[in-house]
Amino acid sequence: MSTRLARVVFDADRPRSVAGFWAELLGWAVPLDRSDEVDVAAHDPDGLEIALTFLPAAHTKQGKNRIHLDLASRSLDHQRVQVDRALSLGARCIDIGQGTVPWVVLADPEGNEFCVLEPREQYVDTGAVAAIVVDTRDPVRLAEFWSTASGWPVTYGGSEIAGLRSATGLGCWLEFVHTPEHKSGRNRLHLDLTSFPADDPAEEVARLRAAGATPLAAGSLGIAPGLPLADPEANEFCLLRPAPHYAI
Repeated sequence: MSTRLARVVFDADRPRSVAGFWAELLGWAVPLDRSDEVDVAAHDPDGLEIALTFLPAAHTKQGKNRIHLDLASRSLDHQRVQVDRALSLGARCIDIGQGTVPWVVLADPEGNEFCVLEPREQYVDTGAVAAIVVDTRDPVRLAEFWSTASGWPVTYGGSEIAGLRSATGLGCWLEFVHTPEHKSGRNRLHLDLTSFPADDPAEEVARLRAAGATPLAAGSLGIAPGLPLADPEANEFCLLRPAPHYAI
């Protein structure tokens, strides 16, 4: 029995607007559009892309997000096209101290950071999203927890960066990058897990707690559905009820 990674959740001041930005940028569909939730997902369910969900924000963005998306590119020309497209849709270039690097750092219309990467062999078959990137003080420890939580094996790990990917070799990576900063306040982005329909949710919660998760107070993630928990570095996440349309 195990849980699986289902989606990346954005707290959004204008969920429909920012969801529209990401759908246009990634070339994905909007399978759910409600006042309290907007979902963005890849057209091809066999690609094992992780869905994006946009929920009404209960707090304003403060500082750099600890979770961001890296987008893949097939060539330097494609990278430039991706950047130009993002800018035309309402993104802006930002400086977070990255210096001279081959990737481009941008912010979406609500200030959420993301990167458009130069072509890299590691991401040649990921689809539009190369990686979900999490800032952490201990990449190895957090990668081990999320490997247990997602069922994805740790493919590489070290003091500066660790990475997981589905054993199928499909879809994006989940990467953990060292940062000296401690988490402060509630994350603007968080991950959601779901269990398999045949599994006992109580047993899954116990398994996650044994791996280092801690329970959060009901409502601590606003209207987000599911059971709120935190990983070993206090990053919030939800354990959702099994939902076939989020299955990966």
